[in-house]
Order: sequence, then C-alpha cells, then structure tokens
Amino acid sequence: MSVGTVFLEALLSGVITPAELQWVTHHQGEFNRLEEATALRLGRLLDAGQIQLGCRLP
Repeated sequence: MSVGTVFLEALLSGVITPAELQWVTHHQGEFNRLEEATALRLGRLLDAGQIQLGCRLP
C-alpha cells in the first residue's frame, strides 16, 4: 500500500476506511516529502468533509 494509492481511492470513492487511515498514521514517519504533502491533503479533505470515514461497498 502507498499513500498515493490510499489518496486516489479515497478521492475517487469519497470514502477512506479506518484500516487505510490507520496505515497512513502508522507509516507517516517513513514518508518522503511528497508523501507527507499527500497525507496532509488527505487530512484536509477529511476535515472539510469532502472525504468520509467509512467503508466502501462494491
């Protein structure tokens, strides 16, 4: 899994799963500068309500 993959999935579906969010927070110490910026953008979208915390249904 990568931050970019999580970001794109969340952006396309409008949902981020708790497991994905946990993965991001667990690995944030290993992120390079671009991945940090992506994670910050993901957090801002969550704060703005554009991405919801939940589960994706097929």
